[in-house]
Parts: sequence; structure tokens; C-alpha cells
Amino acid sequence: MNLANKTIWLTGASSGIGEALAFECAKKGAKLILSARNEEKLRQVKQRLDNSDRHLVVPLDLAQADSLKAIVDPVIAQCGNIDILINNGGISQKGLARDTLTSVQRKVMEVNYFGTIAMTQTLLPSMIAAKKGMIASVASVAGLVGGKSMSGYSASKHAVIGYMDCLRAEESSNGIQVLNICPGFVQTQISVNAFKANGEKYQHMAHSIETGIPVSECAEKIVLAIEAEKAQVIIGKGLSYWAPTIYRFLPSLFRKISAKKNFRE
Repeated sequence: MNLANKTIWLTGASSGIGEALAFECAKKGAKLILSARNEEKLRQVKQRLDNSDRHLVVPLDLAQADSLKAIVDPVIAQCGNIDILINNGGISQKGLARDTLTSVQRKVMEVNYFGTIAMTQTLLPSMIAAKKGMIASVASVAGLVGGKSMSGYSASKHAVIGYMDCLRAEESSNGIQVLNICPGFVQTQISVNAFKANGEKYQHMAHSIETGIPVSECAEKIVLAIEAEKAQVIIGKGLSYWAPTIYRFLPSLFRKISAKKNFRE
């Protein structure tokens, strides 16, 4: 797939992987609709992109899934068909399952899962009518395998992957492509902004994140996967890259490793 002149709606575009994806896609000649909660940060990203006048800023809150259709529909009417939706917006959580408040678990699921499927289902009808389109969702290696201190985050990403696998089976005959993107540890602020078990912000850079791959490298590999029209891609290094393979072929070994060490520290 050639991204030149493709219209791409990108959530979580104000920072981290989303911001890096905005630059990478703009370099490829795509027209971007940039979404996140912080409109000022979105405008700062937009101004630094190639051909900044081509791109559009549309603030939205994925935690308010029921409000998304009212925001998205007028943009579709204005811009026409959206070629690619990149579901990148999300939040993280750190804490033992037994300690994590249900309200925290629910908030993570509301943003990561319900916000993602609300965006998808709002854009899907126009893609089906056009008989083409791609839904690319940034899940996580944690959506393929579990571990310590990530019950809410991992559950939400497992849910995204499960939903998208079903969507691919249902809509491939209608020209819809579905890509599950599963990064391991990437150098972003995700751990700083993660919720602790009690709902407070973690506010620390986890060592695993600090030593992860650069965000620019992650964005480049995501764009390559989109261009190659893949169904799933795992991005990372070390155990965060190999974990799904180890779990698939040596599940008992992986369970012992994950029970022994907290890889999110």
C-alpha cells in the first residue's frame, strides 16, 4: 500500500508513538486527521509536519465512547472516505491485580477497548461502502501474553486483538484490512502516565521503557507493516519481542519466567 495521498485518522497523536507516526506518515505524503484530548499539543504536532496545511486537528476523548460518533461523522462528511484508521490512543496501568481498584480496571478498558471499537465502528460503514480501508490498532505484546503488574492493561489489549481478529474475518470480503500492532517496550511516557492500583499516576519512567526501542524506530516499523498490508506485527527487542514466540512453543517455560520476574519495572 502506498500512503501518498491516503487519508489517515490517527488517535493518540499528541505524543509518543502517535506523534512519531504522524511524522512518519506525513513524510510518506499522507493526509492526516490528528486526534487526542489535548488540542494545543495536536496543533503543535501539526505545525511541525510536512505540508502542515493538509492536515486536520480533531480533538476527542476516547474515554467518552458514546460521544465519538457525533464528532467523527461531520469530519467524514467534510473529508470524504478515510483510507486508514490508526487506533493508537490509550492508557496504561501498573499494579497487582489483587490491589487494583475496579474503577481503574474499568477506566483502562473504557479508553483502550471501548474507545477503540467506537472509533472503528463509526468509520467502518464508509469504508465498507467504498469497498476498501484499513483498521490498524496499536495493541501490545501484553495483548498476546500476560505478566506481572499489568492485569488491566493486558486485558484491554487482549480484548482489542480479539475484536480485531473477528472483524478481519467478518469484513475481509468487503475489502477491509485489519492490522494488529503489538509493540514491546518503546521509549515513551506510557509508564509515567500509567495508573497505579489506587488510580494515582505512576509518574516514573520504568527501566524497561527507558531501555526500549526508540519511538521513531517503532513508528517506522508500523508504517512498513501498513505498507506491506500485514495482519499482525510484533515490534521490539529482547524478551519483549520474543515473548509471544516463547509462549507459543514453550508455554511452561514462559510461565516460569513471568512468575519469577516483573518485566515492567
